[in-house]
Amino acid sequence: MATLTAAVYRDGAVYVARCLDVEVTSEGSTVPEALTNLQEALELYFDDEIPADTTVVAVNTLQVGGRG
Repeated sequence: MATLTAAVYRDGAVYVARCLDVEVTSEGSTVPEALTNLQEALELYFDDEIPADTTVVAVNTLQVGGRG
């Protein structure tokens, strides 16, 4: 079980729920519906997660800044 953070915002007629920890987004006509849809999308996302017996070859952090 994982605890993840979601941000919800309104985009026209729908609410968009975006997970801040992984790149998964969903939407719904209400905030609760958007969050439920996001939870389902996250469950599918983690079902397709990298298998446990896979060797990770690189983990990096990146710094991105504006020019100036």
